[in-house]
Amino acid sequence: MEKKIELDMNNIPESIAIIMDGNGRWAKEKGLPRSAGHVEGVDTVTRITSECARLGVKYLTMYTFSTENWNRPEPEVEALMNLIATKLEDEIFMKNNVRFRLIGDITRLPQHARKRLEECMANTASNTRMTAVTALNYSSRWELTKTMQQVARDAAAGKVKAEEIDEKYISEHLETRFMTDPDLLIRTGGELRISNYLLWQCAYSEFYFCDTYWPDFKEEDLHKAIAEYQRRQRRFGKTGDQVEEEKK
Repeated sequence: MEKKIELDMNNIPESIAIIMDGNGRWAKEKGLPRSAGHVEGVDTVTRITSECARLGVKYLTMYTFSTENWNRPEPEVEALMNLIATKLEDEIFMKNNVRFRLIGDITRLPQHARKRLEECMANTASNTRMTAVTALNYSSRWELTKTMQQVARDAAAGKVKAEEIDEKYISEHLETRFMTDPDLLIRTGGELRISNYLLWQCAYSEFYFCDTYWPDFKEEDLHKAIAEYQRRQRRFGKTGDQVEEEKK
């Protein structure tokens, strides 16, 4: 029997980002259509959202659909859009006092999916325990391009001077301006890349990659990722000795 993972509850990441990869491959290996993997993946989202809220995570950001995912087979994209409209339930958020938020350009989404997303955001707006963020029709290059365009317009209008445009100013104009940067980035499915996801925000995130497909990712797998995070020393450009000295 695998030993139970003991977590330091005083060192839970405040912000966790997840790339939920492997739905399609999970389904293919079982002889099922790729859409079946996405359906199963929704159940994992529910479990992991509940567990993160229980552990005390403040922001959970999940990469649901990238701007590049529109290039996937049309039936798969359509199935994903229908899942958003039919499987997004307020109950899981209300039960756990979780607020639902979006990042990304939802104007391209089908009307029925967009309407459901907006309803869920409105219905959970007063929840305070955790914020669950869905990255939908999102990519970092899209986000940064949009942000730079806005900054250029502000500068042209005399709202900001060039020397006033610093990291803080840029962060305040990103899609994620309402949340803290991820402390921990988890990617399932065995791939070792971040796929145009939160490039600015993950500058100092700890990365954790695992081979487990997203539909098979359980609470214990989340605990393993957090335990690995807790074993690491976050230096932010300093030396290890400096970090240890500051703890004293």
